[in-house]
Amino acid sequence: MPSSSRDELSLAALSVLAAQPGGLGIASLEAAVAAHLGRAVQRRTLQRRLSALMAQGRVQPVGDSVARVYVATAVRLQSVDEGMKAPDAAMKPVRAYGGAIALSGDAQALRAQIRQPLAQRRPVGYQREFLERYEPNRSSYLPAALRAQLHDMGRTPLAGQQPAGTYVRDILARLLVDLSWASSRLEGNTYTRLDTQRLIEHGQAAEGKDAQETQMILNHKAAIEMLVDDAGEIGFNPFTLQNLHALLSQNLLHDDAAAGRLRRRPVDIAGTVFVPLAMPQVLEDCFRLLLAKASAIEDPFEQAFFLMVQLPYLQPFEDVNKRVSRVGANIPLIQRNLCPLSFIDVPEDAYIEGTLAVYELNRTELLRDVFVWAYERSCQRYVAITQSMAQPDPLKVRYRQALAGAVQTLVREQRRPSAAWLKKQASRMAPPPEREAVLHLLQEAIANLHEGSIARYGLKRSEYLAWQPQAGR
Repeated sequence: MPSSSRDELSLAALSVLAAQPGGLGIASLEAAVAAHLGRAVQRRTLQRRLSALMAQGRVQPVGDSVARVYVATAVRLQSVDEGMKAPDAAMKPVRAYGGAIALSGDAQALRAQIRQPLAQRRPVGYQREFLERYEPNRSSYLPAALRAQLHDMGRTPLAGQQPAGTYVRDILARLLVDLSWASSRLEGNTYTRLDTQRLIEHGQAAEGKDAQETQMILNHKAAIEMLVDDAGEIGFNPFTLQNLHALLSQNLLHDDAAAGRLRRRPVDIAGTVFVPLAMPQVLEDCFRLLLAKASAIEDPFEQAFFLMVQLPYLQPFEDVNKRVSRVGANIPLIQRNLCPLSFIDVPEDAYIEGTLAVYELNRTELLRDVFVWAYERSCQRYVAITQSMAQPDPLKVRYRQALAGAVQTLVREQRRPSAAWLKKQASRMAPPPEREAVLHLLQEAIANLHEGSIARYGLKRSEYLAWQPQAGR
């Protein structure tokens, strides 16, 4: 056998075993390596490669005779600025999930493992050391070169130049629809993007859809608006994450009291052999450790991906954990005025399988490839949009909170937007040189106020409906 083929077989065996912490017997390993390479493998040849790998200390045999399994030696977390592991770099990327996503060698091996029938996958519990051994800014799930690539893709003209959240406010109308629809679709929601747009912009629920699907979309909208409205104050802390959960889970849990609270009971996840942590005190300790580590990470993309990996794995809430991680992953991107992550067009099976690889194998490569593809897709959309947009009006940025407060006062006090009232509000908000311009902005905000935009001002639908007759509408 040529040397390149020999190396290919050895690397394939290493990749497959690295994705199976419990090890594989020779028959299962032979089948998995054959599936990985896309061709038949001779067992004697595979055994010779295993002997060489054992001599190198890269594979260890466990057990005797027919009970023997082969286990890859422990793979540590990648250190900052360290190159990719040899198997990942050596295996050729392949297109998967309808040809959409390029998968690295390690991701291919994980995909093969996670697609095995449940009966062939060993049940596993929560491994606390998976969280504990991660050292912020010393460990990384995203290699340095990949982080640099993400920064190049996501950089906007406002990055580092404007207050947190300035960029995302410019594209908020599109992001509300995109992220609400795409994240809900990953949960099996059947709303189309057009249905979602009509619901968010006009308050029009789609006919024939379950009420829970409508609620899920509206919950996403409220959660995204919270992150944007409070961009300068949010962070990886219990207050932000628990309130994010409360908004995303509103009216969707069997127990309303569980919204925004860490769970106090065991949960099961369908379609996996992973058993989440059950002890409430340990869960709370891990939740706080998770947030402390996330807060300490300096790179915004590593922060975002760390949350997508660790929060669903911990399952701190009774349900809606993945939704919290997807929306919450945007926190560092919003704060740095980078392009947001909308998950637009992400194949559902790609996201699910990447998450299952974290649950069952504590491996991130498959989810990493999905994350990078998803972010590139989002950037293509929003960079194209903003290229044709004018620079944001600095007055709108400066007086945003004051304008929102005036709109709230108008609606809650059920006033008519008379000329005298408008001038009085503008006088309170701005000094004489800017008063006329602020008056125009206030008139514009009120003219564009409708049922689909009231959450932007922290208003309730009942408040808006009660105000309409007073407004002469």
